[in-house]
Amino acid sequence: MRTQVAIVGAGPAGLLLGRLLERRGVDTIILERRSREHVLGRIRAGVLEQGTVDLLAAAGVDARLHAEGLVHEGIELCFDGDRRRIDFRALTGRSVTVYGQTEVTRDLMEARASSGARSIYDVEAVSLHDFDGERPRVRFVRDGVEHCVDCDFIAGCDGYHGVSRASVPAGALRSFERTYPFGWLGVLVERPPAAAELVYAHHERGFALCSMRSHQRSRYYVQVGAEEEVAAWPDQRFWDELRRRLDPETAAAVQTGPAIEKSIAPLRSFVAEPLRFGRLFLAGDAAHIVPPTGAKGLNLAASDVGCLAQALAEHYAERSSAGLDTYSDRVLQRVWKAERFSWWMTALLHVFPGTDTFGRRIQRAEFDYLAGSPAAQLVLAENYTGLPM
Repeated sequence: MRTQVAIVGAGPAGLLLGRLLERRGVDTIILERRSREHVLGRIRAGVLEQGTVDLLAAAGVDARLHAEGLVHEGIELCFDGDRRRIDFRALTGRSVTVYGQTEVTRDLMEARASSGARSIYDVEAVSLHDFDGERPRVRFVRDGVEHCVDCDFIAGCDGYHGVSRASVPAGALRSFERTYPFGWLGVLVERPPAAAELVYAHHERGFALCSMRSHQRSRYYVQVGAEEEVAAWPDQRFWDELRRRLDPETAAAVQTGPAIEKSIAPLRSFVAEPLRFGRLFLAGDAAHIVPPTGAKGLNLAASDVGCLAQALAEHYAERSSAGLDTYSDRVLQRVWKAERFSWWMTALLHVFPGTDTFGRRIQRAEFDYLAGSPAAQLVLAENYTGLPM
């Protein structure tokens, strides 16, 4: 097989990159080790910055997003029962759109299938070769048969545990990482949301979040220890703990029901540098991970592939390597700012093991400063709604 760009990974990053390149006349093949159904079964966040919405529009997959997405002009922050709304529209003129990552993936999959662009699922033994030269290759096995894709470039969009970053020679890549001593226990329920906008809550028992996927489907989270197991959290225990951590008004508005999905997500901050190795480029979770507190994961992946798609299109249309040569530096500038913001929100809203009374008073002072300072609210609002891509 031959293509211009081989994309490893059919999550939203790989699919969006493929779609953007397809619309610019660049041929791609996407390889994915899981099935289509497994990829669509991943339950992830879905708060989209305006820049991400614009990229999905450029990809021609925004019709359902605009019909079903929920536009939010602010969020609610709560500390020990005290609430403060951050008005994004008034502070920045911008908003965010709640539209699940699963739905983004579905829209991109359907667009690719309709156009006939090549995606190969259920592949095994994927290996990357010769990306330090002029003729990179990707080998894989499907149904017991070995195949090879010859290409000009490889885009590694296969996540934190994927083969792309693992293929980089030892010593060529530097990693920065922080693992947090807690996770998010999330429950998806077929009930209307407790509030019109997301509610982020700090409580002495831990963090809680009231979110949603639609007007009739809600997503709730509570902070749990890193060692916790889902089996230890039957539905009633979850609902009781969630309500303890919320202010009375929000707690009373929570409509409970049987969990459609329940899982624990560990929290991690991670950045790899650089993001280019010859003709291999890393993007999305293969390049960086952020805690979900700041709603940056999917948006960072989108900004990565938007930048990479532009650079690759310029290479083919103009024979210019300028965009490819600066890809890593440009992307990492935005990544580190998002890492900072996600770390800050995580530190403000979570209870860390060993935090003493002084530490909690500092968190309270941070919340009070934010609640009373339009300047501090502007910083939060411009980061949450998205820094320039």
